[in-house]
Amino acid sequence: MRALVSLLVIAVAFGAAWFIPPRLGLDLSGGTQIVLETQDGPDGTPASAENTDQVVEVLRQRIDRLGVAEATMSRSGENRIIVELPGVQDPAEAAQIVGQTAQLSFHPVLGVGQAGGQGVQAPGDFANAPEGEADEARAPQDTEEAPAEEAPAEEGGEGAGGAGEMSDEELQELLNGMGGGQGQQPGQAGPSAENPEDVVMTLPDSDGTNLQLGETVIKGDRVSSAEAALDSVNRAQWTVNVSFRGEGREQWQQLTADAACYPQGDPRRRVAIVLDNQIISAPEVNPEIGCEVGMSGGQTTITSPTFTRESANELAVLIEGGSLPLPVTEVQRQTVGPTLGAEAIQASAIAAILGIAFTALYITLVYRLVGFLASLALAFYTLIAYGALVALGATLTLPGLAGFVLAIGMAIDANVLIFERAREEYQRQQAVYQANRASGMKEGDDDGKGGGALARRRRRAVPPSLEKSFVEGTGKAWSAVLDTNVTTLLAAGLLFFLASGTVQGFGVTLSIGTVVSMFSALVIARVFVEWAVRRAVIRKHPAISGLDRIGPVRAWLVKKSPDLMKHRSKGLVVAGLLVVAALVAPLVQNVNLGVEFTGGRVLEYEITGDRQVSVDEARALVSGLGFPGSDTAVVQEAGDGDISVRTGELSDTDAASITDALAEETGGVEVVSDELIGPSMGDELRNRALIALGAALALQMIYLAWRFRWSFGVSTMLSLAFNMLLVIGLFIWLGKPIDGVFLAAILSVIGFTVNDTVVVFDRVRDEWARDDKSPFTAIANRAIINTLPRTVNTTVGGWIILGFLTFLGGSSLQDFSIAMLVGLTTGVVSTVFVAVPLAVWLQKWDKTPPPHVIKERKAKQRVAAKAAREADDGAVV
Repeated sequence: MRALVSLLVIAVAFGAAWFIPPRLGLDLSGGTQIVLETQDGPDGTPASAENTDQVVEVLRQRIDRLGVAEATMSRSGENRIIVELPGVQDPAEAAQIVGQTAQLSFHPVLGVGQAGGQGVQAPGDFANAPEGEADEARAPQDTEEAPAEEAPAEEGGEGAGGAGEMSDEELQELLNGMGGGQGQQPGQAGPSAENPEDVVMTLPDSDGTNLQLGETVIKGDRVSSAEAALDSVNRAQWTVNVSFRGEGREQWQQLTADAACYPQGDPRRRVAIVLDNQIISAPEVNPEIGCEVGMSGGQTTITSPTFTRESANELAVLIEGGSLPLPVTEVQRQTVGPTLGAEAIQASAIAAILGIAFTALYITLVYRLVGFLASLALAFYTLIAYGALVALGATLTLPGLAGFVLAIGMAIDANVLIFERAREEYQRQQAVYQANRASGMKEGDDDGKGGGALARRRRRAVPPSLEKSFVEGTGKAWSAVLDTNVTTLLAAGLLFFLASGTVQGFGVTLSIGTVVSMFSALVIARVFVEWAVRRAVIRKHPAISGLDRIGPVRAWLVKKSPDLMKHRSKGLVVAGLLVVAALVAPLVQNVNLGVEFTGGRVLEYEITGDRQVSVDEARALVSGLGFPGSDTAVVQEAGDGDISVRTGELSDTDAASITDALAEETGGVEVVSDELIGPSMGDELRNRALIALGAALALQMIYLAWRFRWSFGVSTMLSLAFNMLLVIGLFIWLGKPIDGVFLAAILSVIGFTVNDTVVVFDRVRDEWARDDKSPFTAIANRAIINTLPRTVNTTVGGWIILGFLTFLGGSSLQDFSIAMLVGLTTGVVSTVFVAVPLAVWLQKWDKTPPPHVIKERKAKQRVAAKAAREADDGAVV
């Protein structure tokens, strides 16, 4: 049955891996991710989940119109929107694509304000459009119900949008191309609003004339469509056809009817189309339109002699998709170049292959045949885990690759636990067999052949069985395997629910990998091993299996039986001193919190020119640019000669100045990554990280207190806190960044440390249930000695994998791997010299019945229940 289930799962996983393409995160595929946060609207519209979903739909329509391939958008939480734009490498371009669609509205022009009056001034100088090239707005000529109407209009230039997201040159080019000034000179005098109280804003048009605008007459959601098309007469000029829906049709007619009451050339005859507090078009109503008549049909056409296909399409997209139900602010942005993503995939793949190969080699050397079979199961683990990832549609990120490889350690741990227990069982059977033979019993077997029941009962000298030993060992190791995987899943679950972005991807892959590793160890590996130990050649030569004797390390430990608990007080004192050193670290050393927790911007450059620049030279170069915060910018080396620049809040213009300065100094640079975190996002991520760490400790303590004793739970929690402080303190002393990836490493360290502690406490419980005479200190010491070989083998397997990730996984995974290496090593020490000594000390207050008492109580209950069933005569009253 297990074999059939294994074949079915492997076949399904192979099909998924073959036919379903992986969904790569932007850190692997390259592109830009933007996180937007909706705000309450100025009219009181709440930033609820329902309204945020409407914003998502508007953004999706606009990005689809712009042709960004495979763009994805989703709501996160109540009012967050995650936008992923594969292939978009320019963060300013990405911000324009997404962030320019704020609030679109149509306003009457009430008059001309004085220069410097109320309103938002667009930067730069603007040249007026020549009078002979004035834009026009008219009803579509192929629409019979609407007369041919003409009026000036503006062109949507390339990169159109809010001035805050564009360079001055781009904005000037855009607005100059739009025209629409009817030949008015900059600052030309005109009638002011008759009633100044009716003016809601004063904005400059494309030629610098400050127009006083009235209340919004038409909102952007009343625009049904806006399409760029060639004019229907000679098919040579690009135009923008705009249609209104619902009440917008009547509103447009009324707006143009009121404007038509003013004479030609009067600014009040114009209609202003405003996007992001900027006039993108201000056409004048055609002279053929009569006062109080207006444009009927709910349609109009905007033309301009300077329209190109791109600029007309851009203006159409702005008008049609420009109105969001709620205003949005950018709180996070991350851009990764395709080169960095490809290198990360290649490096992680090499690290994974080498890690699995060398781990398999080590397990084979230690456990021989069964180790080799477990290595084959690891290969199927890789296939099944990958198939599960693509089948579930999980996004594979760079930390996710680390979680994928790291889960191999869980499969190794389960196999090692089973093999060590099987070796113990085989030794027990061997001792019983030798004792029976010494007492004069005849040679027997355990296959039941020959003789009846009486004859089988007389043959007591049964030789040890590899198959029986493996099955019994699997049963005895089950509780430890279950507990270690559950505690790891708890940590991975916390990452999924409390982290975000790539770290959340790590939690997903670690969760899937942990579940698959259990299946690999308990089902696939078991099928292989049971098949092998049934072979005649293996039964005749049990040494080939690797289960016939305990390892040399464990044999030496059992023989010497060192009293580790004799030094438990010294261990606790040393641990206390290390904790003090870790707590002192942030007082004397600056904590290098990552940009995720502080907010700001991090730019990483690859030097492509022929001149190298030192970190000090790059720091002086950045400091001399004079942008806000340039003197406090952190410039470091990243990877092999790359330069990383970390600042506070930084505009796209200032970021471009850094790029230009480095390129001029070195001969050329390439932006390989660009990450921006807003202050509110940084505070939130930092708080969620602290909650995740606290919840991890609390959940581990509660689970272990339920599974074992409260003293075991408390001692485990304190041991975890010690190990966590040790790794954090070391990173602070070394000046390493403490960021989201480091958080993933810490929670993984917690999971692995709990694994060690659970295995030891599970053995303590087992030893205590069989021995009610020895003191608890001796039982705990014996449990440590018996589990130490398993701990060493599992740790060495983890070292191999993490070592390859450290040296081959690239700079992105290097700090993660270092934190894991330190945590994995100190986790073993903290289990032996912190967790167990604390459990010994807490036993004087723990009144929970010992395991042997609970075992006897359950045995008596079973006997009483059996007696009650036998006494029952089955009568029913």
